[in-house]
Amino acid sequence: MDGSASLRSDWLHAFVSFAEHLNFTRAARALHLSQPALHVQIAKLSEALGVPLYTRRGRALELTREGTKLVAFARETQERSSEFVADLRGGSSAGPVVLCAGEGTYLYLLGDAIRAFAKRRTATLRLLTRDRSGTLDAVASGEAHLGVSSLDVAPDGIVAEPLCDVEQVVVVSRSHPLARKRTVTLTDLEGASLVVPPEGRPHRAMISRGLQAAGVSWSVAAEANGWGLILHFAALGVGSAIVNGFCRIPTGMVARPLRGLPPVRYSLLTRNGAHPSGRVEILRRIIQESTRTARGRSTE
Repeated sequence: MDGSASLRSDWLHAFVSFAEHLNFTRAARALHLSQPALHVQIAKLSEALGVPLYTRRGRALELTREGTKLVAFARETQERSSEFVADLRGGSSAGPVVLCAGEGTYLYLLGDAIRAFAKRRTATLRLLTRDRSGTLDAVASGEAHLGVSSLDVAPDGIVAEPLCDVEQVVVVSRSHPLARKRTVTLTDLEGASLVVPPEGRPHRAMISRGLQAAGVSWSVAAEANGWGLILHFAALGVGSAIVNGFCRIPTGMVARPLRGLPPVRYSLLTRNGAHPSGRVEILRRIIQESTRTARGRSTE
């Protein structure tokens, strides 16, 4: 069957809803269809394209690589159609520009960009808060137009444009011996008790590798997700912290540049092959301009 001639708009619309829910019952309810009818539409779409669109892992459903590509295409097609119709009628599309990033990225890196975009009143801005993996998934599937995350190597299907490199700092109380230093080295952390992210998190892995390579013994004072909670625990006296230099330092604490760990590179993420609208391009330029001079801070 010629799949290019068989991408019916109703099938694509149904697949977008299915991809958002990854549950036939909930997706069918959202579409006001019966579950068997939705099954048939997704099956016909898969047959027309000649590829599996989802797979089952235990009791959970997840999109295949082809399914992720298709839902991104379907979302972009729907968005471009809405914008075209709105333009013909002399109006503007009500669809939002969607940005995805992590909590810390929003708190410490993207605030100026979000404020500047909102002032332009170009379009509504929808913000998704996800970790690195979730941000990559949102961009790859077309759920988000743009993403911002720390990233070393972009996976297939994602274009990563470097925004800024952020240095690492050690955060200690003003009375801590390290507070008297202008710069801290990894060996200065011998015997330190640190507040760190949980095992498996990229920042935890970087800290562990760096300290191990330097032959430094250290211990975990507490595990916490997010810069805010890590710094909160540090301010409570639970332990010292190693964080990105753009973080706002709590009262009574100081940040000192840490030598020996690489800077963290933040990148602007887009889907390879996407055709962004003018509204998305405006947000892209604003993010680029607002983060160009972002650097780690070592002030008290």
